[in-house]
Amino acid sequence: MKRFFLLFVVCYLFLVICPLVVAQAPTPSETPIGGDRYAACDLCGYCPPNTLPSSWEKCRQCLYPDASTDPGAQDTLKVDADTNQAISPYPGRQYTFLGCISTEAGFSQEGGVSSVTQKLLNIVFSIAGGIAFLYFLYGSFVIAASQSDPERLNYGKRVVWGAIIGLVFCLTSVLIVNFIAGQVLKIPGFGS
Repeated sequence: MKRFFLLFVVCYLFLVICPLVVAQAPTPSETPIGGDRYAACDLCGYCPPNTLPSSWEKCRQCLYPDASTDPGAQDTLKVDADTNQAISPYPGRQYTFLGCISTEAGFSQEGGVSSVTQKLLNIVFSIAGGIAFLYFLYGSFVIAASQSDPERLNYGKRVVWGAIIGLVFCLTSVLIVNFIAGQVLKIPGFGS
């Protein structure tokens, strides 16, 4: 049984590792007649002849602002003849499910990742603050519509106090995160 398992592992590794082949740059004789070469897919998920992804236009505006709006032109797929790579996206931008995230510094420079983290934290804390504000409005409405019913009045007060405590918690957590990351740890990109 041990020999069979060892043989299985060796065969699996052989089948997984051996097919890895490094692509080589084409020779001038392999270059198409017009000189233009195209990548299989762009960073926005457009792989001709497949249909365009639904978010392609927003992604193109984020990553390739100078490219043509016509996907048939395939400007986002062109390969640079000098570097033998597809055109690089606009520096300091990344397209995610949240939309276009941009940084002052590029993602590979110092402070790029922390500025993205700062923006994501701002989104999270803004949503939490908005929810606390909506609960505050709901609690105020319950108090106003309680018609002197002590049970409804107490429920409305609890909702309002919970919203105020949640809002204070949200604001202090923003201050604590910015203080620790920007002042204590001195992480580039925080505390700006």
